[in-house]
Amino acid sequence: MTDRKSVLVVVPVHLGGRETGTALSAGLADRAEVTVVESTDEDPAALARAQAVVTALAPVTAGQIAAAPRLEFVQCTSHGFDYIDLDAARRHGVTVANISSTGAEQQDVAEHTFALMLALAKQIIPAHTALAAADWATPRLQPALTELSGKTLGLVGFGAIGQQVARRAVAFDMAVRYTARHGYPEAEQRYGARRVELEELLRTADYVSLHLPLTPETRRLLDRDRLALLKPTAFLVNTSRGAIVDQEALADALEAARLAGAGLDVFDPEPPTAALRLLRTPNTVLTPHIAGVTRETLVRIALAAIDNTAAYLEGRPPRDTVG
Repeated sequence: MTDRKSVLVVVPVHLGGRETGTALSAGLADRAEVTVVESTDEDPAALARAQAVVTALAPVTAGQIAAAPRLEFVQCTSHGFDYIDLDAARRHGVTVANISSTGAEQQDVAEHTFALMLALAKQIIPAHTALAAADWATPRLQPALTELSGKTLGLVGFGAIGQQVARRAVAFDMAVRYTARHGYPEAEQRYGARRVELEELLRTADYVSLHLPLTPETRRLLDRDRLALLKPTAFLVNTSRGAIVDQEALADALEAARLAGAGLDVFDPEPPTAALRLLRTPNTVLTPHIAGVTRETLVRIALAAIDNTAAYLEGRPPRDTVG
């Protein structure tokens, strides 16, 4: 009993926490002593004795790492690390891992991307709002409706999720362009995709969809100058991280009709405050970071996190570690 390691599972309720927490607890219970909380600060004693933390988008700060002298491993149930203080983790010798190679969220994020694109192209939200107000005529006279077929989809980032989006774009008869640090010849051939520079992609794409992690290099990647490159008929979709886009510049572009619309599942900060202008700008479809939290994905995420944390507990090298 004394040699069993302690694991703290941090899953906020708004992310399907009860179900996910129960699955993680059950999956790890035969390997470790597991405590499930909704916030990293909820149980300081459990944090202090934890050798591993499994977190679903709940921040792990430098102060929390310092308050966990036994901590050796942090498992993120996401593709990113941006809510973890990686510098503090390195200083304290803590290994951090995510689930980027498991494919747990690929299907759902790709589907959600297309849900946002279709909602924008077909003006689903304004049409519903008008019809609910007994306005039958206006949506039927809407000149802004458009097709996906024949349009160019520009993917900023062409990893696993970006390629799943490309796969769906082929079914909609869209031309695919992408920008990435290196080429993907096999995927290019499979989806008829072509690699281009970011500026060319922004100038030519009818839909621009973001699929890359938040890093110092990608923070505000789409700043005011780059947003200005987009065609006034183009749509921007972001299911990656909110801070990749300059939100004020995006609101300016939408209000001035320099951009046809935006579909956003992510914001900076999260949850957004009432002051966020994008909540009131025209031609937006906004969802509260739900692209990767379907029932099916929550199961896959839990299994992936269990497997990787079990590897750490059993002395095997975990996958998808940072650095």
